Amino acid sequence: MADAHRRRAERFTGPTRARKDRGLPHPIEDFLFEYYPFPLALLEKWQAGTGVGLEIDGGTLPAHLAGKLHTQEDGVVFADPRRLEEAAATRIGRTIELLEATRDRAPNFACHGLHEWAMVFRGRDVRHERTLRLRLPQEEIDAVVESRPICCSHHDAFRFFASEVRPLNRLQPDLESRVWFEQPGCVHANMDLYKWAAKSMPWCGSDLLLECFELALELRALDMRASPYDVSDWGLQPVPIETRDGRRMYEEEQKRLATAARPLRERLITALRGTLEARG
Repeated sequence: MADAHRRRAERFTGPTRARKDRGLPHPIEDFLFEYYPFPLALLEKWQAGTGVGLEIDGGTLPAHLAGKLHTQEDGVVFADPRRLEEAAATRIGRTIELLEATRDRAPNFACHGLHEWAMVFRGRDVRHERTLRLRLPQEEIDAVVESRPICCSHHDAFRFFASEVRPLNRLQPDLESRVWFEQPGCVHANMDLYKWAAKSMPWCGSDLLLECFELALELRALDMRASPYDVSDWGLQPVPIETRDGRRMYEEEQKRLATAARPLRERLITALRGTLEARG
């Protein structure tokens, strides 16, 4: 199982390592390793998750199965929730609270990915200009931002808005209020399932972690396809949200990916709740 998992993970980590060695950035795939600064090895090294013990058949245990969060008893090694310190258990509790609040809120499929447009408004801070060019003139980008309602609910997207656009957002999310705003239709909230799974290792298990990462790649691709950047050189077709057909296309893709995120979020909640219950 560990070997199969590593092969599956290396479909993503292998090309990323090769690009780093050659100094060739990728605006879609590299984002998940930069925005979420977790080591590539975290995806590759298999963990069973809470409630599963592994029989030890001689030899030396891999380091990631012999750390302070694991216990060996009667020839079995397992991730042991009893070893969780209070601060870590509190963080898991807050993660559960956020995940459940997001799950239980009504989804919004009318944002149309305008956050990336709001970030490059007036062209003073074009975040991805090293790897991507804009597909529309700056004047047209600004006109779209000024003509469309903006309703971004994700604080980590909102904080990069151009200063002139921030007051135009119907919500004013920040780090403290995210539990009140994040909703299950949001591309970034669903992408963040990878972050919460990574922060919840080894408890949620590597299979769920990798599934969240794979979904995050799809979400990131939609994010950039709907942006004002030209992604055609990277094999992606734009979703022109400045048009009615483009907005409809975005909503359809957003709904599809939100549906795929729903069971992953539920599995993560279940794994984390089970971990806290096992901790006692």
